[in-house]
Amino acid sequence: MSKRLQTLFYSLFLTANCAAFAQQTESGIPLDSGWKQTVYEFVRDNQQHTAWGLEHSERDYILALELAEKEGLELDLDVLFAAAFLHDMGAFEPYSARGSDHSRVAADSMAEILEPAGFPMQKLPLVQGAALGHMYYSEVPAEPHAQVLHDADTLNFLGAIGITRILSLTTRSGMAQDLPSAIATLENMSQQLPGTLVLESSRAIGEERSTEMKAFLAALSEQTYGGTAL
Repeated sequence: MSKRLQTLFYSLFLTANCAAFAQQTESGIPLDSGWKQTVYEFVRDNQQHTAWGLEHSERDYILALELAEKEGLELDLDVLFAAAFLHDMGAFEPYSARGSDHSRVAADSMAEILEPAGFPMQKLPLVQGAALGHMYYSEVPAEPHAQVLHDADTLNFLGAIGITRILSLTTRSGMAQDLPSAIATLENMSQQLPGTLVLESSRAIGEERSTEMKAFLAALSEQTYGGTAL
């Protein structure tokens, strides 16, 4: 192969890779490495769900970044990306068959996706720790990635998005077997979840979103005659 042809092929290779790395998610999260593209595609293709699917992961990532900025926390974006997009993988088949605790299943299984994708595996323990602590009822380690993911995930159960997520589960989940049980779940969350938030900035957002939920629930009660016609 001539030197000129080699140069042409190399230029095409660089152009193709730069184009791939320039991609981003629907919400604008950069897919600036090959492994992020692979993880994103895995979640897109295998974790479609109205309450804890791909879009939920995007919201968790973005809100976690906002919380870190408010708190002055330094994050490794590789760790946050992997944790935000894979923390719920244990709720989806075939991984859901490996145990009832989806956080634990995710922590134990995510290497199967990350390692062949090219993720820097020395960072895996931080990703696993964040996944293990992401639920509102979880014990949260004093570690920035775990704290911001926990609070972002909890805040996603509050406010307008929390209402939307729970109502989307109606007839599909134990927490929303029918509309009355979905509304009862929303009432409990509006009261209990703000107190589980770790960071000061998260608690401020939590109070705002809780107030938003309570206003919705009050209006719904009025319009359904105290819930008797719900």
